[in-house]
Amino acid sequence: MTDGFPSLDFDRFHREELPKRLAKLGAMGAKAAAVARPKGSLAFRMPDGRAWTYSPVESGFEFTPGDADAKTIVGLEPEAWEGLVHDFESAPGLLYGGRVRSERGNLMRFVGWEPALRALYQGLPIYDPAHPDLRDASGRPVDPARSFRLDGDSEEDMHAFLEAAGYLLIKAVFDAGEVAALRTGADALRGRAREGDQRSWWGRNGKGDSVLCRVLDAAALPEFRGLPSDPRLKRIAAISGRDLVSRKAQKDSGVTVLWKNPDMVEGLSDLPWHRDCGMGGHALMCPSMVMSIYLEAATPESGELRFLPGSWRCTFGFAESNDRSAPRGVGVAAEPGDVSIHYGDGMHAAPPPTSREGPFRTSVLLGFAPPEFRPHGGVRHYNDVLLGREDGQIEHLTKVVAETGRAKKA
Repeated sequence: MTDGFPSLDFDRFHREELPKRLAKLGAMGAKAAAVARPKGSLAFRMPDGRAWTYSPVESGFEFTPGDADAKTIVGLEPEAWEGLVHDFESAPGLLYGGRVRSERGNLMRFVGWEPALRALYQGLPIYDPAHPDLRDASGRPVDPARSFRLDGDSEEDMHAFLEAAGYLLIKAVFDAGEVAALRTGADALRGRAREGDQRSWWGRNGKGDSVLCRVLDAAALPEFRGLPSDPRLKRIAAISGRDLVSRKAQKDSGVTVLWKNPDMVEGLSDLPWHRDCGMGGHALMCPSMVMSIYLEAATPESGELRFLPGSWRCTFGFAESNDRSAPRGVGVAAEPGDVSIHYGDGMHAAPPPTSREGPFRTSVLLGFAPPEFRPHGGVRHYNDVLLGREDGQIEHLTKVVAETGRAKKA
């Protein structure tokens, strides 16, 4: 049984329950199949050899016992598969955690199947970046590039925008002196971070230098410790209208500082299109919310943050942010002192800076989640599953998949 969720019978689910879920999808089943079709058929195989194959067809999917004709076969334990059905596990999270086996084919196809699987398992609609239906609860169109001010806009309007878009930018929350103090604290964090300390993310640039990308325990310093209690930030967090509390009180660091860097070739300084629950835990941690305090401007030149507006209510696949076939989304045009919030299950990306001259985007991140939130994949932070290397470097997902494939051949 998967972490408090009801246990599922592998064969009965595929023979009886999954066809019912597909029928409930209606026309969306065909859209999910269109997403999966380029990846080919996918099979899940249990340790005892039982397997089921998912084959996309014009009207939806066919589910057949066995895996003889599957293009990709994923070997996994029953609890891992159950976690996928319950939206507690994810394809990338299982790969980073070493909890799936490559029995046949490239497991990046498994990653590519994830939107279709979430549609089948949870009934989530497939997000269409070319035609997002961006309207508020009253049916009014929403401008996805709009920003707000705490002293000039109503919280009702801000809430309506957040619920439609999944993100919100508020201008001029912190003054220049406060930003300077936070920059000083960020410099102190940079000075104390060490590769392999399991409290920081590192990457590597084109020169081969190891570069600091994030520090996860910023709340250890006084400059950041009090941020979750700041009245302005508490007011912003309350705009969601949901019972979300700071993760600082949930055995999690709660405050992170990130630095964008130019010319990165390894690690996760530049993030693909992803959701914050992309390593797993969606069923328990969402709707979670991430707040960004900008210490430097967020522009294409400095390494901006981009969103797919409205995607937080849908499902969409992993894609590199600089892939020409990937959607562009909407950039958050933030300046020092601005604050943004976004729902963690909305798709967003952090493409590389287009300039080699700084300053580059530096942000302080605060996490908010339901009171019953439990970290997934680690006891401190929901992305602890990424911290697998002693040198603190974060492997790209494609490298993790390649290593999984080599392990099968060995």
